[in-house]
Amino acid sequence: MLNLSATRFLREAPVSRRHFIIGSTAVGASLVVGFSASAAPGAASETPNPFAGYIKIDPDNKVTIYSAHMDMGQGIYQGVATLAQEELDADWSKIEVAGASGDPALYGNLAMGGKFQLTGGSTGTASSWRRYRVAGAAARAMLIAAAARKWGVPAQDIVAENGVLRAKSSGARATYGEMAALAAQEAAPANVALKDPKDWKYIGAEKLPRLDSAPKSTGRQQFTIDINLPDMLTAVMIHPPLFGAKLKSFDAAKAKTMKGVVDVVATPRGVAVVAKGMWEAMQARDAVKVEWDDSAAEKRGTSEMFAAYRALADKGGENIAVDKGDALGAFAKAAKVVEARYEFPYLAHAALEPLNAVARMNADGTLEVWGGHQMPDLYQAVAAQVAGVAPEKVKLHVMKTGGGFGRRACPDADIIVEAVATAKALGWKAPVKVQWTREDDMRGGRYRPAYVHKLTAGLDADGKIIALRDTLIGQSIVKGSPFEAMMVKNGVDGTSVEGMANQPYAIPNFRLDVTTTDMNVPVLWWRSVGSTHTAYALEAFIDELAQAAGKDPVAFRLDMLADKPRHAAVLKLAAEKADWSAPPAHGKFRGVAVAESFGTYVAQAVEISVDKSGAPKVERVVCAVDCGVAVNPDMVRAQMEGGIGYGLGAILKSRITLDGGKVVEGNFDGYEVLRLNEMPRIEVHIVKSAEDPKGVGEPGVPPIGPALANAFFGATGKRMRILPFDRGES
Repeated sequence: MLNLSATRFLREAPVSRRHFIIGSTAVGASLVVGFSASAAPGAASETPNPFAGYIKIDPDNKVTIYSAHMDMGQGIYQGVATLAQEELDADWSKIEVAGASGDPALYGNLAMGGKFQLTGGSTGTASSWRRYRVAGAAARAMLIAAAARKWGVPAQDIVAENGVLRAKSSGARATYGEMAALAAQEAAPANVALKDPKDWKYIGAEKLPRLDSAPKSTGRQQFTIDINLPDMLTAVMIHPPLFGAKLKSFDAAKAKTMKGVVDVVATPRGVAVVAKGMWEAMQARDAVKVEWDDSAAEKRGTSEMFAAYRALADKGGENIAVDKGDALGAFAKAAKVVEARYEFPYLAHAALEPLNAVARMNADGTLEVWGGHQMPDLYQAVAAQVAGVAPEKVKLHVMKTGGGFGRRACPDADIIVEAVATAKALGWKAPVKVQWTREDDMRGGRYRPAYVHKLTAGLDADGKIIALRDTLIGQSIVKGSPFEAMMVKNGVDGTSVEGMANQPYAIPNFRLDVTTTDMNVPVLWWRSVGSTHTAYALEAFIDELAQAAGKDPVAFRLDMLADKPRHAAVLKLAAEKADWSAPPAHGKFRGVAVAESFGTYVAQAVEISVDKSGAPKVERVVCAVDCGVAVNPDMVRAQMEGGIGYGLGAILKSRITLDGGKVVEGNFDGYEVLRLNEMPRIEVHIVKSAEDPKGVGEPGVPPIGPALANAFFGATGKRMRILPFDRGES
């Protein structure tokens, strides 16, 4: 077995400046090989754990790629496998990918500084771009060196492709697996050359089979919800009905007499009802009487909250995020001043697989936790703290996950805490799976914050924007979290203003001010984070200004994007492919929007019709995307399509509302999402680029809402400023 690993320094340092470690621990007839930027030359390191690296080659020729990023449907496992495979050239049918954790030096997110492991912000591909190619190239070089030594030929005589090594001169042949043990004895290369892009076989390939298609389509893919360990118990939760309420007492006498019930225990966030199965636990939950202390709980409703937000917006923001030129002074000189207010509700993540985790304490004192570990380092530390063990005693199993959209990257590790705390309360007598229901997921907290934007713009006599002001009101996602010191500057949460603070248009006077509200409703990043609301507010308002100026919306934007070529390019491409210059068919109406998020540029042109009730039907979406190098073009398209569908559901239907502090919506009958029959025809056009790749999991979401709103105005003359559409007001 050859086990190859690279470090978080791969991006920063030339390969020749790194030191290498040859592991001395035999695993069968194999050795573990690793790279380290911090080791002294010649130092040995025992690393028997195969998760210590990126690539493992077994004697049977199976290749396992260990992913630094968890896969929640965005396809990062396919991405890292493609990157490693481009240089390794193994047998693609023999490749598997597994989630890795436990070593920030190896698996730290390079796009976020490399100090901690995190999947999010559409950074998986950017973080993996160099290190997985280097790992693949180094493994291939060591295999070639081993074959050359065994066969007594120069390395240049060896051909390595499709998992097979072959000597051109003698015809000698061996699979990578057959040569792995010898390769582990080779010195790690001091330098590796990566392929010229013109020689790529896998990166950018249109028909590379997706590794998880077969297991997903046949039901063999294992998710946390599928875990069934020997003697495992299942727990369901009772959470406080009001956010901020605390457990005072509970009476579980009746519940404990019910069939299959094992125990009812307190957890840091409520009460866990533990039984032999999910159904028994759910039945018993209804029999538990709980008393809550709600003295510090949130008791305001949605209408009260938005009334307060509107009043705050009228006062102007307390903190300045951007102040370029003199926007307030410019308004007085404007030929025309336009104002609009946009309101955005709380949104649930609504992933297909509700939150869950499994915890098991072993006889040797190690704690294992299965789950969708989006923040493994943090979850390992929190699990250790709750269990009362050292962090190195905690082993995380990073499971593939049925959707995340940000919900599984929770700074307080809520579901992990519940699973470990419940198992501990039972005296570790059995593994415990904590499984939330859909209602738990909808009402258990962590939402996209609600926001109000108050926008004002000044136009000159030629219809050009001379000043723009946005006053933004809403909660901070990172306040009170471990990320606050890094992400809150001068009182402004960067996640609240992204997409607006860096708005691309050439406007000489621009002011963005913010008031961060103090609500006891737990909030979290939601797919595309700040751009979920800033892109809508900006791009819908830009259309209002184009109308006020009497100009075509595409031409109006392009006139202000002269120094933003990538924005302009995707906008032009989307307009061209949508045939923007020609009028739409009778009864059809178009709208357009462009947004950059997470380093990826996306423009979308929407074509809609309107039914007799006045509701829009999205018929067609033309999407242009520039994400740098498209590692897996089919997945780029899939993520754009998924982002469009996800965004449309939120814009047209979804919202979380509070009544006296309680969440009203509990399931998909109240919290509506886009249905299959409502999905439009989507065309995705990828800009060919030589730039390093950026992410695509989130950037498809931001433009779809404003593009739809702009088309809807063309159809009805109504501006949708309060979301979602079906409950909004113009």
